[in-house]
Amino acid sequence: MYLVFFLIWVIFNGQFTLEIAAFGVAIAGLMYWFLCKFLNYRPRTDLILAKKFFQMLHYVFVLFKEIIKANFVVIKMIMSSRYEIEPAVVRFKTDLKTTPARIMLANCITLTPGTITVSLEENEYVVHCLDKSLAEGINSSIFVTLLKELERMD
Repeated sequence: MYLVFFLIWVIFNGQFTLEIAAFGVAIAGLMYWFLCKFLNYRPRTDLILAKKFFQMLHYVFVLFKEIIKANFVVIKMIMSSRYEIEPAVVRFKTDLKTTPARIMLANCITLTPGTITVSLEENEYVVHCLDKSLAEGINSSIFVTLLKELERMD
């Protein structure tokens, strides 16, 4: 997190000089100290995030790819006059164990065009789909698989 604070400092300054770097080191240190002291952040969290970095990066690329694919599906659905759209509300449960993983799944469903997470309670999701074909396999999607892998890394 310290490096993130430092990089944000440098980016917001728009240039890199010795003076900016020195102030950045000090300010990033103060921010990191504040984070640890008052917000219960632990340096161990940095190690966990570093260990999961490549899996999270892979997850973001898969999400981006799925958003693009869903965009084309929804455009085709809307533009086609012979296709009758049948909206559906789907309920399903997942066996994701952590709350952050469940929230990430709900957000990914909502970010993907044609689907909206209506509610999430414990491990049960209610999802509205633009068409019932978009609901097929939603409970065993690639997102669920990748999130289970991220959970196992703890």
